Amino acid sequence: MDQSKEKSVCFTGHRNIKKEDLAALTERLDVLIDRCAAKGYTNFIAGGAVGFDTLAAKRVLEAKRRNPDITLELILPCRDQTSRWKSLDDINTYRDLKGEADRVEYLQIFYDADCMMNRNMKMVDSSSVCIAYFNGKSGGTANTVEYAKRQGLKVINLYLDKDE
Repeated sequence: MDQSKEKSVCFTGHRNIKKEDLAALTERLDVLIDRCAAKGYTNFIAGGAVGFDTLAAKRVLEAKRRNPDITLELILPCRDQTSRWKSLDDINTYRDLKGEADRVEYLQIFYDADCMMNRNMKMVDSSSVCIAYFNGKSGGTANTVEYAKRQGLKVINLYLDKDE
């Protein structure tokens, strides 16, 4: 399993996806994952959050059924990531993704104020491409996209449906 930075793609995006955007976003994500794989990217990294992270991880697992050479790596901020989640469906999906991932890394045991950004930075530092779902508003996704750009990653923003 090649996990080199040059062959790795990370995902960052918002927790909330409009229901009317979900089908088109899923389709664009599938096409992009397949294109990345065709260009030799074999490792896809997600952070385990609800929303875009979960969607991206699910789509990588679906793509892996077509292309067994690709891998899903989860870089998770802390072991108790789901402790504040209210949705049992989200928690069960998270557990399923961890079970199907090729590699799972926890950065620390407990949640604190810095763990999410540390996770985001680790994903970026481990990748050469960042696929984002970023609406332009400030927050964790904005910080991650800016960090990825500063680190020289190619950032593809599916919210805008164009390369940046």
